[in-house]
Amino acid sequence: MDQDTLLIAPKPELSPKRRQILAAAEELFLAQGYGAVSMDLVAKRANVSKATLYAHFASKDQLFATIVDERKLDIPLGPEMFPEDIADMAALRAALERLGLTLLRFMLRERTLAIYRIALAEAGRFPELGQAFYQNGPCRMLNLFGDWLEVLRASGLVRVENPRIACEQFTALMRSGVFLRRSLAVAPEPDEAEIEASVKAAANTWLAAFAAR
Repeated sequence: MDQDTLLIAPKPELSPKRRQILAAAEELFLAQGYGAVSMDLVAKRANVSKATLYAHFASKDQLFATIVDERKLDIPLGPEMFPEDIADMAALRAALERLGLTLLRFMLRERTLAIYRIALAEAGRFPELGQAFYQNGPCRMLNLFGDWLEVLRASGLVRVENPRIACEQFTALMRSGVFLRRSLAVAPEPDEAEIEASVKAAANTWLAAFAAR
């Protein structure tokens, strides 16, 4: 399948019918998994015709990609998360911790975890599912983070040879420990103090590797 078909188009106006389809599809994916859900089943659950469904979404992977993208809207990853007017290391540390907390809290939400588990469990059988999840979830975060690191590198605050790898290593720190346990449903659930401590440790580790000397 052409990779371009997995990338969702700029958002059209969110019509009630489109919302109805997305809600039905997300409910089905979460309950039954990706492989067991057909476009026919989505149309039936959403109470729309197949023609209406395909008028909004050309394929099942595009439908899943849109659901992932809708989840992304819950993360406030605007310019305020990537400030370009950072003057010193203290401000950079604070910005990294703010970004890390925003990201980790989002990743720990039950809906986010459920979608992540589906993608992880079924990507081997349905590569288009993994591609849709990656392009419309982690990849967008990495692109924003990478652009920010280019600014920080130009200002002399960080020393990174490959901004993309540096971004991936920060997000990998977010996926260890607290998130790993929650994604595997290992009790107990982390409290806010543990989440904040995990983010602070990740920021310290990342700065030890990439902060300018």
